[in-house]
Amino acid sequence: MTPPPRNSIGRALIVSENAATTRQLTEAMQELSLSVEVCVKVSDALHRVNNGKLEVIVIDLSFGDQATLFLEQMRGSPSNRTAVLFAITSGSAETIRALNAGSVFALEKPLTPDSIRHTLEAAGGLIARERRRYFRHPISCPAVLSGKGAPQVFGKTINISECGMAFATSTPLKPGEELTVQFTLSDPSLQITAECRVCWTNEIGETGLLFVFLPSTLSSELQAWLSRKLEEPPA
Repeated sequence: MTPPPRNSIGRALIVSENAATTRQLTEAMQELSLSVEVCVKVSDALHRVNNGKLEVIVIDLSFGDQATLFLEQMRGSPSNRTAVLFAITSGSAETIRALNAGSVFALEKPLTPDSIRHTLEAAGGLIARERRRYFRHPISCPAVLSGKGAPQVFGKTINISECGMAFATSTPLKPGEELTVQFTLSDPSLQITAECRVCWTNEIGETGLLFVFLPSTLSSELQAWLSRKLEEPPA
């Protein structure tokens, strides 16, 4: 799949064997700046959702029990449990079954450009929020980690999201360590002090940090800062 443009509101996966349905949905989603990928087998779709983040997932209920199980499994997916789920249904009975299985929206056949667009627009806020939540803005600025009874660790940020950041340092760190990180974002300036936990490290000195506490005011300011970066046109 071609990477989405910087100002895309998200990535979408359509799971359907019906070429006409897939074409209609793809066209409508692309109009709304969604990058689209298609799977014609549920097994291929399961592999896809287990190997990457998606903001939107659409499953055709014509797959029967496979489709219902797929929807139920999405809520346990490490990467995609919060994705916005749509089901393509053939009537009210299937719509009820899909909603009970975890679908958030239903697209009832026969599909029309207006019905698809109306449903996608209704879901637009959820899709944009999901995109923003996992957006990581690349930025390199000095940062320092400190912990009780331990020397300070100096390094640089690699990227930042609402939930955490990647950090580069020559000092070895261990997953599970709890530290305080301090750094200042630019354009506009925003000073960040957050309690965090080391989630992962690699052999080239990169570390993943999860924010475990960020004051609510500062969290809101960080969300606004990231939203501004997400909406900026490509350089």
